[in-house]
Amino acid sequence: MNWNTCRLDELGQVSRGRSRNRPRNAPHLYGGNYPFIQTGDIKHAGLYITNHTQTYSEAGLAQSKLWPTNTLCITIAANIADTAILSYEACFPDSVIGFIADEQKCDVRFIKYFFDLMQARFKQIAQGAAQDNLSQKKLLSIEIPTPSLGYQRKIVEVLSAYDDLIANNERQIALLEESIHLLYREWFVHLRFPGHESVAVSAEGVPDGWQKLPIHELCNVIMGQSPKSEFYNFDGMGLPFHQGVKDFGGRYVKHQTYCTKPNRLAQSNDILFSVRAPVGRINLTNEQVIIGRGLAAMRNKHEAQSFQYYQLQSNFFKEDMIGGGAIFTSVTKKQLLDFRMLTPNLELIQEFERRSVPVDKQIKNLIYQNLHLQNARDQLLPRLMSGRLEI
Repeated sequence: MNWNTCRLDELGQVSRGRSRNRPRNAPHLYGGNYPFIQTGDIKHAGLYITNHTQTYSEAGLAQSKLWPTNTLCITIAANIADTAILSYEACFPDSVIGFIADEQKCDVRFIKYFFDLMQARFKQIAQGAAQDNLSQKKLLSIEIPTPSLGYQRKIVEVLSAYDDLIANNERQIALLEESIHLLYREWFVHLRFPGHESVAVSAEGVPDGWQKLPIHELCNVIMGQSPKSEFYNFDGMGLPFHQGVKDFGGRYVKHQTYCTKPNRLAQSNDILFSVRAPVGRINLTNEQVIIGRGLAAMRNKHEAQSFQYYQLQSNFFKEDMIGGGAIFTSVTKKQLLDFRMLTPNLELIQEFERRSVPVDKQIKNLIYQNLHLQNARDQLLPRLMSGRLEI
């Protein structure tokens, strides 16, 4: 079969996102009804962007642009060459390039899979002296091997079947996680726990038998310590190594870096807690990992690790904090260990564990199903996109 080669702008419309206002973070730009897609939203999306973390107001929209459904979003700064397709109209900044496919020439999903295949090369092209950046000019210099539209769709059908299963699992994961978050909030935030009607509550809002306990009374905590960089590698030698929030984004850590010098170790099912900006992001590990100075490993002293995970999530948020909602660049061991959280009696914690642990196991199983699906898709991707495997 003959495949042509085309530039991206020969297959559709290409232009940068828009965010003209300075400063970019002016409060009046945000909080409205218009989805504002950022590079992180694209990085953590699957085939399609189905949620976002920020919105524009009317003022935000006026200095930006609303892109149509099925626009391919391509990051050109920060996380380079991550891609995802809009499942709804949205704005995005000039750190993202939008591609609107000419439906007579290409399937936008085929172009997305081409970027998945070529991301490492795009990152090399983007490397610069000061800051990596994939300019529109660089992007348009790439030639895309392009079969007929019908054959593109055959390739897409095979690969998107995996992505559809992954997306379905992710929806199930989100529902399961939300069910436990709702249960936690019902019992331990709104204080409507089993038997609450017969429990006295103090003027400070503390039920009888509950205490505001410092973390050091709840958890065993290991503070990370980074080995010298000469012990790092990306080839899987030694143990997985994590030292900061760049490894975060999901429930479980994803390994990128390895280390042959095990200074400080976190064990399987430990909670990893970021102690450098942004302080308070948490994550779980499924195996023994080495932790650097940006992390602490935490384990509940009563092995109530599921409760501990949700308690920490309830007290610490993605973008900030130790105390008062202020954004901290770092937190000392003493500050972390002395931070107090409202904690119920052990019997109620154990009842919560009885309900939450089976759900946690379902979530874990679905996450591992997705990993297997992703691996299978990624093995097919280069063979299909090069024509080596015919359909």
